[in-house]
Amino acid sequence: MSLNKLFSCIIINVILHRMYKIVRSILFLFDPERVHYFSMNVLKLICKSPFIKKRIQKTFSSPELNPTCVFNLQFSNPVGLGAGFDKNALYLNELESLGFGFVEIGTVTPQPQTGNEKPRLFRLQKDKALINRMGFNNDGAAIIAERMATWRAKDGQHSSLIVGGNIGKYKNTPNEEAWKDYEICFNALHEYVDYFVVNVSSPNTPGLRALQEKDSLQQIFSVLHSSNQKKKQPKPILLKIAPDLNKDQTNEIISLAIESKLDGLIISNTTISRENLLESNEKIKKIGAGGLSGLPLKNKSTEMIDYIHKKSEGKIVIIGSGGIFSGKDAEEKIMAGASLIQVWTGFVYEGPSIVKKINKYLVNNK
Repeated sequence: MSLNKLFSCIIINVILHRMYKIVRSILFLFDPERVHYFSMNVLKLICKSPFIKKRIQKTFSSPELNPTCVFNLQFSNPVGLGAGFDKNALYLNELESLGFGFVEIGTVTPQPQTGNEKPRLFRLQKDKALINRMGFNNDGAAIIAERMATWRAKDGQHSSLIVGGNIGKYKNTPNEEAWKDYEICFNALHEYVDYFVVNVSSPNTPGLRALQEKDSLQQIFSVLHSSNQKKKQPKPILLKIAPDLNKDQTNEIISLAIESKLDGLIISNTTISRENLLESNEKIKKIGAGGLSGLPLKNKSTEMIDYIHKKSEGKIVIIGSGGIFSGKDAEEKIMAGASLIQVWTGFVYEGPSIVKKINKYLVNNK
């Protein structure tokens, strides 16, 4: 083995795999958003070597699993990466190399937007949590659609990765016209993604959560279903909901999902709650507004999955998200009624081996 290949193996097996906690302690000294892009760009760079990419795939490949069939799509494994991590579809090959069964791009808006002012991403290390107020920063539907078309034509032909498209409204679009934004994004991405997620539950776009009311959602889904049926190959359409809905609002979502024949729900988005956190109140106040994700959300999202699954008598397909750091956490979501699960904050804290660890646990605890 050459020195270059030997060095590459050391990088993969030691830094990315066995010593992630040490690397994380260094990375966590710097701004979270900058670290995110630095880390992913380094991964993208080293994956340009076919040898290194194969080594990464081998290192992080999961135990043999039976493919999971949901929405008439074949998922190589049930562990996905939630929206907001690869907003602009820049890292699909690299994320597939880390073992993800599916990746959700976005949130995508009709026009490019820079999002909220920085800093806008914060770590709560004592709580294993993040607070973000990103504000749907993305390159816009046209550019992302073009990027997805290139990926499909080149790497996507040989990929089993399922890609979801998470879509939202532009920040300046009035709520009464929001349906137009969702339709634009839907049509732009339709040929290139495997399923869609309507995001009306982010707390970081003013007024967006008001679209979770039944009348607003009915208008959006009526338009999307109409567009979908005109396509050669209709795509599954899901709704991502907030964990902060009260019982009446949750029941309305259940009714809407069944009446509108939604393909599924993602439960859940981030929370605006700041209850029972270990970090000091002073630090929390200094950070300010934003959606909280991570371990503090785990029980809240699992309880919501359990409630909706039972209330709907299992008629609603659920992707479980929120506070998944281990195989046991994933199993709890699945036992509560989720067919698939998504990680995000857990990926940041646990590192690139999280998918393998979760899948190994699920295989060993069937």
